[in-house]
Amino acid sequence: MTESLAFLNGQFVPTSQALLPVYDGGFVQGTTVAEQLRTFGGQLFRLGEHIDRLFHSLSIVDVDPGMTRPEFVSAADALVRHNFPLLQAGDDLGLAMFVTPGPYAAMVKAAPRATVCLHSFPLRFGQWAAKYAQGEMLATTDIRQVPENCWPPELKCRSRMHYFLADQQARRLHPGSRAIMLDAAGFVVEATTANIVLYRYDQGLILPPAEKVLPGISQAELLSVAADLEIPSIHREIRPADIADADEVFLTSTSPCMLPVTKLNGQPIATGQPGPIFAACIASWSERVGLDIVEQARQFADR
Repeated sequence: MTESLAFLNGQFVPTSQALLPVYDGGFVQGTTVAEQLRTFGGQLFRLGEHIDRLFHSLSIVDVDPGMTRPEFVSAADALVRHNFPLLQAGDDLGLAMFVTPGPYAAMVKAAPRATVCLHSFPLRFGQWAAKYAQGEMLATTDIRQVPENCWPPELKCRSRMHYFLADQQARRLHPGSRAIMLDAAGFVVEATTANIVLYRYDQGLILPPAEKVLPGISQAELLSVAADLEIPSIHREIRPADIADADEVFLTSTSPCMLPVTKLNGQPIATGQPGPIFAACIASWSERVGLDIVEQARQFADR
């Protein structure tokens, strides 16, 4: 059986051989800039925007990947051309791209050179298939978002210990839940690995202030879908109580696109069921990408 390929430091290698040394800065310091995207029917979704965001993050941490944007595009396209035909019919790929500063100088003497890796994987629909129908559960915790004087919100990186700790606490408090991240003032900024969006019938979509959150590419797609559906949107500060009082709540992220949120701290939001705005938006999103997003997840839910 043909093995999937990965791209590592300028070479295409079998995925099983895409190995990094233990002294890489991505391991030693957690200094990894990353992007993750997906295919729909084997076509990469918003690849250019993900690469633009990757390069913006690299400029923030002052790491030169040693590759141009077109070279990243070429590598990503080549991986999909090789790896997508290895999937079951109707399945799709996730594609991860990450860059580290390379060898950690305190451990090894080596020429400074960034580590660049792109690799793909079959999407794990089982993680969210049931949540399209039942909704996601969120919980508040004591863990706060990293303040912007540590690193700016627009930096997309894998230094995510705060996410890990917050999700652990959320699951202890309310089994099956994931965490909401609040800033130091107690305002909602995001969920772990996802943007959060509220909906109120009298206001439309409500999002945290744009300057306080990662500029989510899936969030931007939802706003575009909503505009087509003539649903207005605003950015403003959000308290946890606003989530509890919302008519609908969504999470947006790359692989599931959007998920309804039906409980906060164990209590139902509105009816406690996914609502009509979620249904309309996910249906419109499905039309845009040429496949039924929810049905695809249902078909591959055993993954």
